[in-house]
Parts: sequence; C-alpha cells; structure tokens
Amino acid sequence: MHQSIPTPTTSAFAIGPLTIHFYALCIIFGIAVAIWLGNKRFLANFPEGKGVVADVAIYAIPAGVIGGRLYHVITSPENYFGASGHLADIFKIWNGGLGIWGAIALGTCVAYIAYRALARKHELPSFSHFADALAPGVLIAQGIGRWGNWFNGELFGKPLEAPWALAVPEFMRPNGYGAFSTFHPTFLYESFWCICIAALLLNLGTRFSPGSIFYLYVSLYSLGRFFIEGLRIDTAHSLGGLRLNQYVAALVAIGAMSLFLKNSRRSR
Repeated sequence: MHQSIPTPTTSAFAIGPLTIHFYALCIIFGIAVAIWLGNKRFLANFPEGKGVVADVAIYAIPAGVIGGRLYHVITSPENYFGASGHLADIFKIWNGGLGIWGAIALGTCVAYIAYRALARKHELPSFSHFADALAPGVLIAQGIGRWGNWFNGELFGKPLEAPWALAVPEFMRPNGYGAFSTFHPTFLYESFWCICIAALLLNLGTRFSPGSIFYLYVSLYSLGRFFIEGLRIDTAHSLGGLRLNQYVAALVAIGAMSLFLKNSRRSR
C-alpha cells in the first residue's frame, strides 16, 4: 500500500457527561486566532479601537455560524426535509455542514452593523479599515477549521495514489468508490490555500486603499475554492458538469476581483 495520510479513528472524546467534538475545537481555535490577529492588526493603526474587535466578534461569530448553516441547509434540503431527511439534524453542526458563502455574507453584514454602532461612539475609521485588518486572520481561521473535516472523515476528493493521499475507511467512502482506498485530501488543499493567501495579504500591508485587502481575500479564496470544489465527490447539486458551489465560487471571485480592481485605484 502506498504511504498516505490516515483518517482519524475518532472525531470526539468525552469528559464526564460532556462530548467534545474535534470539529468544534478546530472552529473555536480558528476563531481565537482570528480575533487575536485581527485585534493586533487593527490596534497597530488605530490604538483608540481597543476592545472593538472582541466586541464585534460577539455578534459576528454567531451570525457567521448561523449564516454558514443556513446556506448548507438551503443547498442540501434533502438531508433535512422530506421522507429521508431528519429536521433535528439541522442543529448538529458538529457533524459538519457550514457553507462558507453564508458565513461570510451574514457574518460580514452583522459585523458591519455592530462596528458602525461602535465607530460612532469612539470615532473610529470606516468599516473598510476594520475588514482589512481582520481578513488575514479570518483566512487562517478557515484554514484551521478545515481540519475538522479531516477528523470527521468527510469532504475528500477523487481517488488518488500519492504520498499525500488520504486513506479513507471503507464505511466512509461514497457509493461507487468502495474499491478505492486513498483520495484527494481536499481539506488539506483548502487549508494550505487559505494560509498562503493570508501570508500574501499580510505582506501587502497597506499599499492598497481601504477595503482592497478584504476584496482580495474573498476573490482569491473563491478562486481556489472553485478548483478544490471540482475535486470533491460528496453528494452535491450540479449543472453542466459543475457543482453548485463552483458556480457560486466563480461569481463571487469575479465580483470581488472587480471590486478590488476598482477600489485599489483609489489613493490612500
């Protein structure tokens, strides 16, 4: 057998009556890193904004989780509604199923509202500066969160024979793939892509006008997600040979890049 990355044999552990899921721990750790880095970057330019990142996060993080879950449920209704669905599973986010597009959309909207309220009190800069400060940390959080899919043994790609391939137990393989043992570790690809974009944004500093870093984050992430999504073999709605999330990724990438190019022409 080729050398490969093993799938964890467990996705949770118990402390007394409490069950701790590694998927949830990955998300929590990623959020902590995003808040720490975002706060550090924001205060470096606007020291009067002490505590603002944490205050906004109180509202934006739950909104992001809700938005991500809503997107997943809306795009995969068969898993929750109808004869074969289980409505109670909507609330079981530890089993996976957070759509990044919904998380970014609702999380950003709520963050904007919360930040504007604080900005009026403390005479803070525009939300564009705030979004730029948080973008690299959010990317790192996404990269860390993807490891939760590894613990859950989910969302891997097509069969692959390579040293970095993911070994998947037979009971976790989709129908039609029982004869294959190793697959593309798409969680690893996406995690690596997120970290690379974060490193790029951190090196860009403040050479672009406010808001440009955030638009570039959304565009580059969506570009990578388009190709990574094409490798996945989990059940998804498709049209013309492309998965639904690929269409979303392409539209978001083009839209965000257009905003980046338009915004970056402005002088700081």
